[in-house]
Amino acid sequence: MATSVRDASAEAATVVGLVSGSQYVNHAYLVLFPPILATLSTEFDVSLTMLGIAIGVQGASNTVFQLPFGWLADARDRTVAFALSSVAGALGVLAVAVAPDFPTLLLGQVLIGVGVGGHHPAHYPLLSDATPDGLRGRAFSVYGVGGALGFATPPVMFNLFTNAGLTWRHAVGVVGAVGLLYALTATAVLRFVVDDDVTAANVAADGGDATDGEPIRDRAVAAIRALLNSPGILGLTLLALLTSTASWGVNTYAVVFLNGVYGVGSETANLALTGLFVVGAVAILLGGDLTDRIAPGPVMTASFAAVTGFVALLASGLVPGIVAVGALLGVGAARSLAGPARDGLTDDLSADDTVGTNFAVVSVGVMLGGAIAPPAFGYIVDATGPRAAFGGIAVVALVATLVTVWLTAVVAE
Repeated sequence: MATSVRDASAEAATVVGLVSGSQYVNHAYLVLFPPILATLSTEFDVSLTMLGIAIGVQGASNTVFQLPFGWLADARDRTVAFALSSVAGALGVLAVAVAPDFPTLLLGQVLIGVGVGGHHPAHYPLLSDATPDGLRGRAFSVYGVGGALGFATPPVMFNLFTNAGLTWRHAVGVVGAVGLLYALTATAVLRFVVDDDVTAANVAADGGDATDGEPIRDRAVAAIRALLNSPGILGLTLLALLTSTASWGVNTYAVVFLNGVYGVGSETANLALTGLFVVGAVAILLGGDLTDRIAPGPVMTASFAAVTGFVALLASGLVPGIVAVGALLGVGAARSLAGPARDGLTDDLSADDTVGTNFAVVSVGVMLGGAIAPPAFGYIVDATGPRAAFGGIAVVALVATLVTVWLTAVVAE
């Protein structure tokens, strides 16, 4: 029988709430561009391919900083990792809001990527240590809801600000200011309210840092050897790369796709993009419950198979616009089921002192997908059209389904 949520301590609820709020903020940072690609293209006089590169640059810097933040969270202090990444991300958003030209916009994207690069390595160890095993899947699902709602916020904000006579810069500036205030507040709570057993690094049995006195090179070699001996973590990283590539292809070009293929107006398409994430937020809760009650493998397999079907239907261009919007919502629901399952499996395969690092490694796959998908599918949209791009996304989702079947077999051995 699954543990009841009533068994969770007040401290566990505090930590889950704090990191879920931080996930909300960070995910809002990640989708600032997709709802306003046409506006940015006109204002900065650049193509969709170049804007895809700008989104990819954010994903690249995000990828580079996953492991450093993972080491900081595991070997030093999770609050420090949380604070540094949260503040950096907010400052990057504010830089984007005031960017006078495209190169400055790129620099802001780099800083956002640095900041977002630390949120998974800091968040997951906090969640893991604050919640009991029987509640962890549901804790991950609440965390995932925060992220899904964060994704849903920018499209709504841009519509509201535009209707109020304001610009995209005002909307982005508000996101950055709120993010900075949240970063400072949440850091203070972690530092002064949450117990050190949750926020401090996991240490060796003698009470010292297991890596103290070791040269950085030796630590890196040991970490690589441990990773090579963890086929489950490597498989999850590959799976994260594939699913992230498919998801970022949908996230980035859903509005362009609905405009160009189905003739859906921009405002309605933005609402559909918001709906994609809101439906996903609800599905995450179901995914967490299924993960705790069944097992991660079957949940992930069913999730990615359904995503493949929905994206293939969209790419066909043969259904009415209203059905296309429904299929897009189906993508949001289906893919979100797998989030808590993947997180739970990563946690199960991680030792206490490698939780942050292993989640950082898996997040490298997530962020590489975020770096690859926008420029790659943006080029396909520019060169061939949005239907071809979504056809490619369907193929990637199919490969992810097959990898999930393989991974489930490897982990079961």
